Amino acid sequence: MKTLILGLGNPIRGDDGVGIRVAEELRRQIKDEDIEVQEASVGGLGILDLIQGYDKVIIVDSIQTKDGQPGQIHRLKPSDLKSYIHTSWPHEVNLTTTLSLGDKLQLRMPKIINIYAVEIKDDITFAEECTPEISKVVPKVVHQILSEEFGPV
Repeated sequence: MKTLILGLGNPIRGDDGVGIRVAEELRRQIKDEDIEVQEASVGGLGILDLIQGYDKVIIVDSIQTKDGQPGQIHRLKPSDLKSYIHTSWPHEVNLTTTLSLGDKLQLRMPKIINIYAVEIKDDITFAEECTPEISKVVPKVVHQILSEEFGPV
């Protein structure tokens, strides 16, 4: 199964870069040629170019929810995002709309899309590193993705 792990975020906005940090670590650990790991600072329609042609896509990103605690890991499907306050996708075109458009354009869209979203507190402070609170969650997210998506680690 051709799989893409896509770490999203902005690497110079502190905790918003958590998806990118997780992807970097996964790239170091995964040696399967059917699994590609990428990082990107895009949203909305820009995601279409990245995910088409894959059978399975695993998206890793930051999120802010009303009652979430920083460091909390959410495992979601695209349809779950309607109830969340903020992801890195622009308000005009969210992931659900982007996927729907891909289907309508008859692009080869992934059959499986899983999202791992790490709850953050601050996504506007300029910093090249995540806060210590979020940095310590990166290995947990990596382990969770490896074990839930690819079997025991």
